[in-house]
Amino acid sequence: MQVRRATIAKILAAVFVFNLIVMGGGAWLAYQSAPPIPDEVVGPDGATIVTGEQIRDGKKTFQQDGLMNHGSILGNGAYHGADYTADTLNLKVEYMRDYYARERHGSDYDALSSSEQAAIADVAEQDLDGQYEGGPIEYSAAEAYAHEQIRQEYVERYHEGDHERGVPVDMIDSEADARKFADFALWTAWFSHTDRPAGDHSYTNDWPYQPGAGNDATAAAMTWSVIAMVLLVAGAGGGVWLYKSIELPEPSTEGISVPEPGDVSVFPSQRAALRFIPVAAGLFLAQVLLGGLLAHFYIERAGFFGIEEIFGVHILQLLPFAMAKTWHIDLGILWIAATWLGAGLFLPPLLTGHEPKRQSTYVNGLLGAIVVVVVGGLAGIWLGAQGYIDGSLWWILGNEGLEYLEVGKLWQFGILAGFLIWAVLSVRGLKPLLDEEPKYGLAHMILYAGGSIALLFTAGFFFTPETNIAVTEFWRWWVVHMWVEGAFEFFIVAIVGMTLVSMNLLTRKSAEKAVMLQALLVMSTGVIGVSHHYWWIGMPDIWVPIGSVFSTLELIPLVFILYEALGQYRAMAGGGESFPYRLPFMFIIASGVWNFVGAGVLGFFINLPLINYYEHGTYLTVGHAHAAMFGAFGFLALGMVTYMLRIAIEPDRWDGTWLRYAFWCWNVGLALMVFVSVLPVGFLQLEAIFTGSYAAGRSVAFYNQPLVQDLFWARLPGDTLLILGTVIYAADIVRKRFVLRTTEDDPDIEDVAVAESVLGDD
Repeated sequence: MQVRRATIAKILAAVFVFNLIVMGGGAWLAYQSAPPIPDEVVGPDGATIVTGEQIRDGKKTFQQDGLMNHGSILGNGAYHGADYTADTLNLKVEYMRDYYARERHGSDYDALSSSEQAAIADVAEQDLDGQYEGGPIEYSAAEAYAHEQIRQEYVERYHEGDHERGVPVDMIDSEADARKFADFALWTAWFSHTDRPAGDHSYTNDWPYQPGAGNDATAAAMTWSVIAMVLLVAGAGGGVWLYKSIELPEPSTEGISVPEPGDVSVFPSQRAALRFIPVAAGLFLAQVLLGGLLAHFYIERAGFFGIEEIFGVHILQLLPFAMAKTWHIDLGILWIAATWLGAGLFLPPLLTGHEPKRQSTYVNGLLGAIVVVVVGGLAGIWLGAQGYIDGSLWWILGNEGLEYLEVGKLWQFGILAGFLIWAVLSVRGLKPLLDEEPKYGLAHMILYAGGSIALLFTAGFFFTPETNIAVTEFWRWWVVHMWVEGAFEFFIVAIVGMTLVSMNLLTRKSAEKAVMLQALLVMSTGVIGVSHHYWWIGMPDIWVPIGSVFSTLELIPLVFILYEALGQYRAMAGGGESFPYRLPFMFIIASGVWNFVGAGVLGFFINLPLINYYEHGTYLTVGHAHAAMFGAFGFLALGMVTYMLRIAIEPDRWDGTWLRYAFWCWNVGLALMVFVSVLPVGFLQLEAIFTGSYAAGRSVAFYNQPLVQDLFWARLPGDTLLILGTVIYAADIVRKRFVLRTTEDDPDIEDVAVAESVLGDD
């Protein structure tokens, strides 16, 4: 079946508009249906226990002190500490049972007989099984007692410090702020067990699992899990039919002239783009070192191989888990983004033979601006969390405190500005191609992909610390998930397509059709697929069926990306030992494989509603995140670095040995970390939650079990290989800086071996 590129482009535009309509409607529903913040919570005597202002102040404390990167809220955040929603709900049940046990039997709940315990447990559950009809929240005497006890426990834990839990002293600066944080966490627990008006389940679809509060998986979770499985089979069949029906030639080295690296001149702007590489390598090295520390914190929650006993200083106090986790996440995003930006500025001259005036100066300026934003953002996080930036500026200059969006708003504006400047420079570099190709051409697709990253990032500016946490999470996941499942995947296929064209392995028109088809599949599933993050955070019920369907279908485009990777492998193998780009291809192929494994297989497993209900916020998510983020996006970035260096280094000085060592260290290390340590811990957590409660699977007692501790130690070989690979890579980057080729001051199109085939009519 022959399908014109223009036809695919029109369908893609229609799908994009459809996505905006659905998600725009979802934004309206988010504000309409978010769990209410009451003016006050009152006790049985009418006395005020909590005000709405205290709950909002508690959310500010939660963000400013980085608590989302120590534990989680509504299942979202870090897994070192408790999930504050599940923890306060669990404590609430325990304290209410103790209250009724002493009131009715004059004894602690644990001292009662099994029949007495069952009766008390039923009373507490009935107490919590209410429906909100507006106005103040009315507590029973048992709830009021539990609330005050939890407040005090949170003061002791998060203000006074609890090294057994990995909580440093003064994590929250004052006792008053710790009490407000408890109020905020308890409010999320309240709407997790309180039914919506005219509903038969809570605002969170009865999440987290806590039988003592009457929370269990809803019928919808089971029903839509079954429907999702059926749709996966049907969707996979339809996707295969579509993909096989449209003729798309695979990359091939037969009958073509693959340009040798030495035959291609290096432009000044490309030399400037290469400077992104050592900056990104430094960020990458810092990230993996922090990752090793974070992994060890699960074994020694206040130490690091006993150094605190030698020097008398707890590393937890110097570098708390939350701070290390914050930097670890941000550095991961920054080094990958910096590499992609550099690659996006390196590739245009290969395609056009065009060097705009002063392009290299502007590229250097962009790199300088990125360095300022990185240093300012990371410093602001520490200063904000330590209380050095007070008043209204803490979330603007300091630490906004939301996972993946930790840096202050000013630095987020800097990142957005960086993407826009990059787009302008890309337009300048690609101008000859942009002028002669249609609006859906390859160069345009690169700009659309980069522009979509910047566009979706703006969703992070739609909330403030005062915004309801459910609405905040709605917009945060727009940024995080739509990057990963939409814009990043789009960018991957566009960059890979451009790279294959620059190697003469695909014609430009063939690459354009392949990129548009992949983008169509990604946009058709990944954007609305963000809704699986809305199941348990207080969003409307409509997201359960929508999220089930689209999250399941997200697997389909990832299968085809794997298929493309295998096609690229065949092209590489067919080129023989003389093929000069074997090493970059190895990284690109690895990216496709890990994308399928991490985002596809592991992502599909944890996104079935019934599994996700119990799994949400466990180590199974850790395995999915590491395999998808580093495996898919990290390996692509490293492949682009290898391709750039292969062209930019003197041909007789090229040596890919160290990069090959790093490649295998990373692959083996990631496989060991994910499959030997992280996933087994996740499955044990899943069992603990099934047989107990969600809070039990996230407790310190679970993590301290001997088998779980052994599995944490089993992560050491994999982490060591990842660190070793990064050290080798960083050292090789420094080594290769001294063997770069000289640039041509004013190269023309004849100097660029690939440009003629790209600009010609294929």
